[in-house]
Amino acid sequence: MRANKSVRQRFADCYLPLTAALFSFGCGAPGEPAPPAPPIPSTVTDLTALQRGDSAVLTFTLPRKSTTGDRLTDTPAIEVLRGTAREDGTPDAKSLRVVETIPGELVAKDLKEERVEVTDPISPEDAKAHPGMRAAYEVRTRVSKKRVSANSNVVVLRLYPVAERITTLQTRVTETSIELSWAAPEKTSGGEALTSPVAYRVYRGEIDPASAVAATKDMADAKWRVKPILLGLADGTSYRDSGFEFGKTYVYLIRSAVSAADKAVESSDSVPAVVTSLDTFPPAAPTGLVVAALSGATGGSAQVDLSWSINNETDLAGYRVYRSEQESTKGALITPELLLTPAVRDNSVQPGHRYWYSVTAVDRAGNESAASQQVAVEIAQPSP
Repeated sequence: MRANKSVRQRFADCYLPLTAALFSFGCGAPGEPAPPAPPIPSTVTDLTALQRGDSAVLTFTLPRKSTTGDRLTDTPAIEVLRGTAREDGTPDAKSLRVVETIPGELVAKDLKEERVEVTDPISPEDAKAHPGMRAAYEVRTRVSKKRVSANSNVVVLRLYPVAERITTLQTRVTETSIELSWAAPEKTSGGEALTSPVAYRVYRGEIDPASAVAATKDMADAKWRVKPILLGLADGTSYRDSGFEFGKTYVYLIRSAVSAADKAVESSDSVPAVVTSLDTFPPAAPTGLVVAALSGATGGSAQVDLSWSINNETDLAGYRVYRSEQESTKGALITPELLLTPAVRDNSVQPGHRYWYSVTAVDRAGNESAASQQVAVEIAQPSP
């Protein structure tokens, strides 16, 4: 027969295992501190979309803060989601799928402002087969692979066939304008004949002249000073830009616009035309030259006063005066510095000589006009 345990023994049987467990927990080595969770970018709320040629152009403000209000130290990557919309125009949320991911490094490289543009290619065949089809778009961003922002607002875009890209764009620089001309498109980008009237939109940007040569080969190498903006509209296949400035390098783009569902839908950009507008146009030759021989300040000396009509060029820098002792010969320059006013006095003439004078005008680019009509003057011998 087994003896009954004492009260002390029963207490030890019940509480010693618990005491050992507590001791073991309290004396163990502490674990490594958990790293902070990567931030989640705030949600994009201003997504907009439009069709430009065979692409949907999505525009939105790139998040710079996390959901907790802290500033993001890295540029977020962008994910583009595309889906379909129902006949009533509402998006089908279940159809939205990621169709493009842009790494943060590439976003930072092209980022000039807080608002970014992302393009999603559209198949011309799809637009041809289903004109007016609806596409739904969302975007979201992330700075880590594990944590992504909430999806943005949804936009629904109707897509239509567009005119084919203009592949010839010619330019000519004149004294008063840069003239553009191009060939009219005849088909849609999907290969169908154009049936609606075509209008044209002219865009102009400005680049660093040092990047002009590289830009003519690949526009990705252009160093933009001003991105292309709408310059004007044209009904025909030509346009005259009279608001240019000499010395600047411009990039021109033409987009055809066709009407679809009571709105204008633009084509893709034409081939770019890079134009450096150098001023190689001289001013008009001065007119109205008048010369008069006068007595000099000392006995036996002489001088000649010259005056002429002022030129009307806005970029006029000044005048030069030439003197010759042979008719129909330009002769020597007698004004080393440009004259700012249309008058001068020649104190270096000699009695008993006949001189022919002419005047030229010079603009700020250094272009010199043709010479004015020559005017002769006879310097008489002093009286005995």
